[in-house]
Parts: sequence; structure tokens; C-alpha cells
Amino acid sequence: MADIHFGTDGWRAIIGEDFTADNLSRVIAAAARIFKEDAVAAGRDADAPGTLIIGHDCRQDAHAYAELAAQVAAGEGFTVLLTEDYCPTPTLCWSVAHNDDAVGGIMLTSSHNPAEYLGVKLRMADGGASPAEFTDRVEAVLPANPTDVLGPFREVDLMTDYLAALREVVDVEAIRGAGLRVVVDPLFGAGRHYLADLLRDMGVEVVEIHNACDPTFAGLHPEPIQPWVDEGLAKVGELGYDALFINDGDADRIAAGDAAGNFVNPHRIITLLTKHMVDRGETGRVVSTITASAMLDRMCRKLGLELVSTPVGFKWIYGEMEKGGVMIGGEESGGIGLPGHVKERDGLLMALLLTECMAQAGKDLGALVDDMLADIGRLEFARRGLSITPEQMERFRTETVPTYTADEVCGKRVVDVDRRDGVKLLLEGDAWVMMRPSGTEPLVRVYAEAATTDEVEQLLDAAEKVVTSL
Repeated sequence: MADIHFGTDGWRAIIGEDFTADNLSRVIAAAARIFKEDAVAAGRDADAPGTLIIGHDCRQDAHAYAELAAQVAAGEGFTVLLTEDYCPTPTLCWSVAHNDDAVGGIMLTSSHNPAEYLGVKLRMADGGASPAEFTDRVEAVLPANPTDVLGPFREVDLMTDYLAALREVVDVEAIRGAGLRVVVDPLFGAGRHYLADLLRDMGVEVVEIHNACDPTFAGLHPEPIQPWVDEGLAKVGELGYDALFINDGDADRIAAGDAAGNFVNPHRIITLLTKHMVDRGETGRVVSTITASAMLDRMCRKLGLELVSTPVGFKWIYGEMEKGGVMIGGEESGGIGLPGHVKERDGLLMALLLTECMAQAGKDLGALVDDMLADIGRLEFARRGLSITPEQMERFRTETVPTYTADEVCGKRVVDVDRRDGVKLLLEGDAWVMMRPSGTEPLVRVYAEAATTDEVEQLLDAAEKVVTSL
């Protein structure tokens, strides 16, 4: 049987190889037993430990796998509700958080990974990401063989109430009166049709691309970064619409484009939305990961907000949300959430908030970004994924991360080093460069931010040389 481990956010594997019915049965049985253990510790009956809600994305045979997961969880004594159709991960999270009997949720998705992958994300009773302590316990009780104890489940509509809740967060009348036009690109993922139809219902003119039922994703990776977003950028540039909204495979992430076809990365989105939330009269701590842009730090200082930095992975942001007092939290990869909605990322909600921002300002997305950069200064960002040998990865983890430093990189003085998650060199002028092992894929990611794209590429080249020379 496969050696199963949970990474930054769940377990993922190639369908038909390690992601099989037998291995899924093992994972769900173990997860259900830990959910039950905690439910009993909280005073629930071991024979009726509560409800588990199960969702799935648009991957090959995802509904059939989800049915098996539902049967296994029901076999452990849970009342199990299974989505009747594909749904975004934030839908599953919101549904769990708003069901008083739910003790957790299980989402079958592989998020931004290529089409041949499927996986499992576990969610807590408040809809938030499962902490490492929880998934470590799941790994510890993984059975050697699949269970043959199965139970009944019920299919339910998870979308209607969730979509209604999204409408309550934003100023629908302002959006309706703004005459906005947008392109929506769900990248064949679980946001297809849902976001486009919601915006149309609010009076927005929408062109949606990559919305067919195609579990191969037509060869695209459902990750909202270039080159996978290039067709959407070309379409919004061709039409001259106000914005492009792009979601990943399970629609918990967002990226965007402007009317000229320029990519608007998540760094700029969360910085823009932080100001928008303050303009809406809200306040609180802002939480982002170690890979966040220095632009967000500039904006928080300007607005008088506390910025908290965490390791990579939304589970760390969720941990801060659990403490309370968080206004918004987000990560470099585009996962942004409002704890007042649900303590999770929500790519659909972020698209609606950007739409509200445009409607209330009377400006398209590009103009809003230009105004923001004029206010706090422009920084450029990029990242690369580097495939290296297992031996190089071992040396990277054991030698580079704990010891690597430098006095300067590409002529920029190093002012500090952060080793909380990989190694990040903070440079003069708010520039930085970082190297870290991915928590979801077998590669090292290198990141850089600086005043110009040329400087960013030079920093990435320098980091890549360090990694590949191991």
C-alpha cells in the first residue's frame, strides 16, 4: 500500500497510481476515527458522533470517489452529507461552519495540481484548515488495508445557501448600477458557472472561458499563474473589459487581469482588498505568509494595521484567525479569506469584493491598482519551481535552509534572514529573495520581489544557482 502523508494542505496523488479506491478508503477511515475521537472528547455519543460533510471538485471520477468516501465515513457512525454536484472548497467549508451538527468536512480535490491528480483536504468544525497536529494523528492511525464497513449517506445541495451567503457580503445594488463587464476564467475547475452566474445575477456583463466539463482541463494546469492564465489575459485585453477573474481548480484562490491584459497578482489583490476593507469601515489584524509582498506591509503601516507573518500554508493563517481579531488573511498563491465569512480562502468571494471595489470607486481594476501603486510604491514579484534530485533536496533541507546566508545578493545588502519556512534573505529597499521546499510538490520554490522585473529575474537566477549547485 502507498506511503501516505499530508502536506501543506492535504494528501494528493496521481489517480490510478497512489490515488486509488483502496488508499482513499484508508485515508477516510483514519480521518473519520480522529474526527470521532475528538467528537467523543467533546461529549458526543460514540455511536452518533455528528455530521461529516463531503464535497468534491471536477477531477476524473471525483463524484464516484466521493461516494466511496461518504460510505466509509458513514461506516464509522457519522451522519454523512455528500454534495450532489461538484463544488468549490470554500462551499464545503462554509457549509460545515454553518451546520451546527457538523464536526468536520472532507473535500476531494487536488486544488491547483495537474488534471491527473486527486486528493483529500480535511476541514475542522468551523470550516478551517486542519492543523498539522490533526493530520499527524490521522497518519498515525492509517489502517494497512481498506475497510469493508460501509454505511448510508445522503446527497444534498450545498450551493444554494452558500451562494446566497456570498450575496450578503457585498453591496449588490452598487454592483448592479455600475455597468461593469468582466471575463471569468475558472480554468475548468469547481468555480465554473457559479461565479459567472452570480455576477450576471448582479447585473455584471460576463464572458466566461474554460468552463466546459473537461476533467483533462484541456491540458491546462488549474493554477492561476502564467502561463495558464494567458488565454484569459488575451481575452480581457481583446474585449477591453474592466477585469479578469481567475480561480484555481477548487476555487479557493484568485488572481486577476486588467483591461489591458496585464496580470494582477495576488500580492496586489490582497493589498488592494486590505484598503477596501478599511474603506468599508472594518479593522483588525492582517495575516499573511512569509512570502507576502512588502507592499502589504507598506499598506498596513499606512493604515495603522498590525500585520502578522506566518509560514507558508493557509493552516497557519487559520491559526491566527482562531485567536480572533483578524480582518483579512491571505497568501502569495492567491488564497485570501475573511474570517467573518468563514475561516478559509474563498476565490469567489474575493472576486465579488474586487467587483464591489470597482463599482464603488467607479474605476476598472487597472485604475485601482495604478492608484494603489502611486500611493505606496511599485514592487514586482515572481517565483519559480525547481525540480531537483532527492539527494539535492536532502542537502537543501539539512544544509542550505539552516545555514545559508550572504552579505549581499545582486548588489543589494542583506539586512535580515528569516528561516521560519525555508530561507528568506531580506534586502535593502524592501527587496527580498527566498528559497523553500514546496509542501505540495517535489520541488524547491524560489521567490523574489524588487522594484523592477529585471531585478526580480536577477534575484531568481541567483537563488536558482544556489539550489541547483547542491
